[in-house]
Amino acid sequence: MNRRDFLKTSAAGAALMAMPAAAWSITPEAAPKSDGMKPEPRTNPFHLGMAGYTFVNFDLDTTLRTMKRLDVHWLCIKDFHLPLDSTDEQIRAFHAKLAEADVTGYAVGPIYMKSEAEVDRAFAYARRVGVKLIVSVPNYELLPYVEKKVQEYDFRTAIHLHGPDMKLYPDATDIWNNVKDLDPRIGMCLDIGHDLRFGADPIRDLKRYASRVFDIHLKDVTGNTREGHAIELGRGKIDFPRFVKTLRRIGYTGSCSLEYEKDMKDPFLGIAESVGYFRAVCDMG
Repeated sequence: MNRRDFLKTSAAGAALMAMPAAAWSITPEAAPKSDGMKPEPRTNPFHLGMAGYTFVNFDLDTTLRTMKRLDVHWLCIKDFHLPLDSTDEQIRAFHAKLAEADVTGYAVGPIYMKSEAEVDRAFAYARRVGVKLIVSVPNYELLPYVEKKVQEYDFRTAIHLHGPDMKLYPDATDIWNNVKDLDPRIGMCLDIGHDLRFGADPIRDLKRYASRVFDIHLKDVTGNTREGHAIELGRGKIDFPRFVKTLRRIGYTGSCSLEYEKDMKDPFLGIAESVGYFRAVCDMG
């Protein structure tokens, strides 16, 4: 603002303040009414969860203690918390710990699959764990075999994308092009941060490929190139209010699981900030 505009604005303000209060104040009839209560949070068809990889540097007890304090109740199980070769007794003990923290393991993975034997192992593991969703990263040539296993087990598998960091499934469009003609139980885990880092639009992809989005990894990043890095939700480039509205519009009923990849040796403040931000967007949007 230049000096002349400033003086004009100041004069207008002084004139307004000199007017009788009744001429410019809000009348009681026009004033917004409030009962002093906060609005009720929105009810959403989806739920907030946690991707197990967030806690790659921490044991299961720390993971569950953190989730309990955050009031988050859904976990995608990683094999460093429950190894692929776990015995039935170990699996029962694992689920007992989850139940004590009021947490449900809704899926396993991501699990990388480079051979038919590894596909067999992943599906058998999921059955023993008691889930019917595998977040997976199978080699492209294994997709016909994965389709056979999906039909045999009646499981769904959500292929995880990795942005520019891997040639395998860099974005949602690549997954769609490889699975659209396969059994409809083969879909994707839409990692919105990695999708953006590949130069894609994760909100557009959510709408475009809604029928095959079985799981979502919540992530915010600083840019839409390989150099973009993870940051607390709400501080980066993802438009979360629009993202949440799109989730409601398409009727997504799965998990939105935070995969927090910043300060991974000490992530707890960032996890709490991200969970709080996402909940606020969901409640008020």
